[in-house]
Amino acid sequence: MDSIVIEPLSREAFAPFGQVIAADDMAHHYPINSGRTERYHDLARVELGGVHARPLISIFRGQPCALPLTLRLVERHPLGSQAFFPLAPRPWLSIVAPDRQGTPGRPRAFLVPAGTGVNIAMNTWHGVLTPLEAPSDFLVVDRGGEGNNLEEHLFDAPFLVVAS
Repeated sequence: MDSIVIEPLSREAFAPFGQVIAADDMAHHYPINSGRTERYHDLARVELGGVHARPLISIFRGQPCALPLTLRLVERHPLGSQAFFPLAPRPWLSIVAPDRQGTPGRPRAFLVPAGTGVNIAMNTWHGVLTPLEAPSDFLVVDRGGEGNNLEEHLFDAPFLVVAS
């Protein structure tokens, strides 16, 4: 089985797949509410395509995965982006893959630190929600509306996701 080594998450490495959502010095931020609040502004690009598209805000409760992890399935959403932000202070994995003429290329796995989210761009192949340590809730912003917004792909040969 071909192995994928987990990479640390960075804005640059994740850029081909979407955006990193983090309240850090790299994000555009400024004070509001008479200086009592720091606004980290415009952290992700919400993409909505298709007929009668509307944004959805949901909470997903994911069950933890153990490493090494066998990766058999990826999916993509051709009509909208999908943002995941953890509500628990735990690290998690974001698995993504480039598109190779309509099918996923070699996946990459990113270790997302606690307190950080990602926005997966529209039509980008990605793995399912992958918390690591315990059941975890995630705030999810994605697309509702008419049309089929889910495409799944089963790999002929699974990948093994391993820690470095």
